Amino acid sequence: MFSAPKMRGSMTEKMQRMHHQVLIVGGGAAGITVAASLKRRARQDVDIAIIEPADEHYYQPAFTLVGAGAYAPTRTRRQEEHLVPAGVRWIRATAKTFDPANNSVGLADGETLTYDCLVVCTGVKLDWDKIEGLTATLGRNGVCSNYSPTYMTYTWDCLQALKPGSRAVFTQPPLPFKCPGAPQKIAYLTADHLRRRGILKDCDLDFFVHAPVIFGVPYFARELVKIAERYGIKVHYQHNLVAVDGPGKTATFMLVSEERQGQRITVPFDMLHVSPPQSAPEEIKTSPLANAAGWVEVNQNTMQHLRYANVFSLGDVCSTPNSKTAAAVRKQAPVVVHNILCMMAGQAIEPGYDGYASCPLTTAFGKTILAEFIYGGKVTPSLPLDPSKERRIGWWIKVTGLPLMYWYYMLKGYEWFPRHNTAFTGDMAEK
Repeated sequence: MFSAPKMRGSMTEKMQRMHHQVLIVGGGAAGITVAASLKRRARQDVDIAIIEPADEHYYQPAFTLVGAGAYAPTRTRRQEEHLVPAGVRWIRATAKTFDPANNSVGLADGETLTYDCLVVCTGVKLDWDKIEGLTATLGRNGVCSNYSPTYMTYTWDCLQALKPGSRAVFTQPPLPFKCPGAPQKIAYLTADHLRRRGILKDCDLDFFVHAPVIFGVPYFARELVKIAERYGIKVHYQHNLVAVDGPGKTATFMLVSEERQGQRITVPFDMLHVSPPQSAPEEIKTSPLANAAGWVEVNQNTMQHLRYANVFSLGDVCSTPNSKTAAAVRKQAPVVVHNILCMMAGQAIEPGYDGYASCPLTTAFGKTILAEFIYGGKVTPSLPLDPSKERRIGWWIKVTGLPLMYWYYMLKGYEWFPRHNTAFTGDMAEK
């Protein structure tokens, strides 16, 4: 299956360039990590190609810090060409069609690539247009979002413009969306910024959440409710942002609770931070790889496609029921690489991913709760500390440690990381 016989002549050379042993669609955190790990672990040279149209690669977990004025935007960005591992072909194109029955991927320019093994890690689509009026006003009129490198610095502009009597509104969309803690992280950092300026008590902060809870893991949700109360942030559950009037400075929410389903309320704002609804890219939704919800359908432990044995997927675009975070990719990538190598050797693939995700919840400038958990919301800390507490070491890990690990360790294909403690029972004791 994975043989690569040598061929001669211009036509055969072109055929070689159109076929790869491992074809990776997506050159973000997942794609680069898988390619680098494969290069390190394979006992023989593996022909790998990455399809990625973007010239720039972003460290997205720092976008919240940029929006809060705590991190330089230039530190989140690197050139893609400097991250693609040596010996890996970078195809600067967009994958448009998938034909897994014939082991092929069609590009936007009309070319077709074939593969022995396919890895799909395209990330998600930010559905700005699902909110009426948002696209027209995003980046001005006090409407900002840390979910895009284009607008994250405007969040800091909006935050600094708040004054006594201002109202700041923050939104959280329906699941699934990447970095589930991000919508509320910026709310806490905004509140702490206002506190340090001495005007928090004179401002109104509102957090509108689509879900009936503030966070999906009860152990951490209990603490986050207390933190919101400490800052005086009013949390409104089961509200979904449906429209924005930028010039009029109003946001319209639809209530989604069973008792008030479909009712609408309009809220004035001076600053509106929007976390947009998200979905798989259209190319994935309409492909044979997708499940009914549009995500690449994989086994949640092996990361192998349920219907196409030589297809794997990881990161935000796959169907695994974990939080969509870079930390999840860090744990998924070694499983994908191991199973690709097993397939090459004719061995059975193995389960290895337990749903691990991490969400460093920035609750103040200088303090963070390190939320780590696996499938089922079970808490699994990596440090021998009470994981529910705000800590300065967590801030250092978030601001300094994790970016360094991302650029110089994870994207270089190194796989060893501290084990998360699956035997932790502190979350059970408090139920």
